[in-house]
Amino acid sequence: MYQTAVARNAGEPEFHQAMHEVLESIAPALDEHPEFLESGILERIVEPERQVMFRVPWTDDRNRVQVNRGFRVQFNSALGPYKGGLRFHPTVNLSIIKFLGFEQIFKNALTAQGIGGAKGGSDFDPHGKSDAEIMRFCQSFMNELYRHLGEHTDVPAGDIGVGAREIGYLFGQYRKVTNRHESGMFTGKGTGWGGAEVRTEATGYGAVFFTEEMFATRNASIDGKTAVVSGSGNVAIYAIEKVQQLGGKALTASDSSGYIVDEAGIDLDLLKQIKEVERLRISSYAERRTSARFVSGGSVWDVPGQIALPSATQNELSLRDAKALISNGVEAVAEGANMPCLPDAVHAFQQAGVLFGPGKAANAGGVATSALEMSQNASRQRWNFSDSEDRLHNIMRGVHSAAFEAADRYGRPGDYVVGANTAAFVKVADAMLAQGVI
Repeated sequence: MYQTAVARNAGEPEFHQAMHEVLESIAPALDEHPEFLESGILERIVEPERQVMFRVPWTDDRNRVQVNRGFRVQFNSALGPYKGGLRFHPTVNLSIIKFLGFEQIFKNALTAQGIGGAKGGSDFDPHGKSDAEIMRFCQSFMNELYRHLGEHTDVPAGDIGVGAREIGYLFGQYRKVTNRHESGMFTGKGTGWGGAEVRTEATGYGAVFFTEEMFATRNASIDGKTAVVSGSGNVAIYAIEKVQQLGGKALTASDSSGYIVDEAGIDLDLLKQIKEVERLRISSYAERRTSARFVSGGSVWDVPGQIALPSATQNELSLRDAKALISNGVEAVAEGANMPCLPDAVHAFQQAGVLFGPGKAANAGGVATSALEMSQNASRQRWNFSDSEDRLHNIMRGVHSAAFEAADRYGRPGDYVVGANTAAFVKVADAMLAQGVI
């Protein structure tokens, strides 16, 4: 079946990689549930329910017409309305959006929040663009996408390149063209107009909560440990924040230009100032912090740490990087990004006895909190930061328990890849089976 799916989706390596990881790890569940094979669940689950690709024309500040490509892949709605972020980055293509949407099916299932899986975005690059250019792009993007969205149909959020600014422009255009203020139609909104507390922090916090749960299975904790983190967006920044709140020390952050190492521990206020306020390169951190150094090129994974949190992008951590981390004594790896570790790197961690949390489990905190935002919007309630964080923490405990218990049940104790995939797959497959061939 996998080879057939690859042939039908030629030239989509990221999607192939995501399919292979899931399909190879759910064999024990298929042995227990032959009805899934008999009912064509595998053939259906790897085929999106809907794929939308469209032109996005917009004018830059010099009044020149630019054209980008937009995507929305609505993968599976068996558990609820489609839910998944929008990514604006020049590397975006159909393969990447399909891999992300496929992962989202299972990630969302693990949260137990009643949401299906989708993903979208564009090859538009917001870096270096003015606010006016970004607004015009977002408005053009939404002029096409709005017809496929709705709070009971498909609820997007942000991802790489799509933060509160972009969500604001997108939601504003949706409201204008539909003449409806569906506050539950987008998540990641500003807290003053329907957004939820902790949504910005949720993916990074959730990855660290998951790491803490993994450590607890070995009667250990994050307290006193060092962490190596890649990225410097929301996921990385708030993973660093939570690590340090739990008594650990985060040593690194990175962007496409290189990485910084701060042996004194990352100064979170300075990092936020540089990346969230001034939107500068990570090298600016080292220029203002005497205990830090900037490394151009190279690999952030050469820095020794007991915890590794890859939080930048897909396929950023290779087998060579995994071997370096293992050699330097890493104890736990949790994927803050989606599929950041190459398959042979994952196998190396597992063979070395390193705790490994796959992205569909470890970074589920973002979409979980998006679902909480939807609940608040539907009931016109607001929860404070503490309440929202407690709910997030409980959801991540549930995600960990589901993955941990499924791994044990299917004969692979401690294997969170098998556990997360089988727990999520069975949940989605049961719903698809109950709803007939649609």
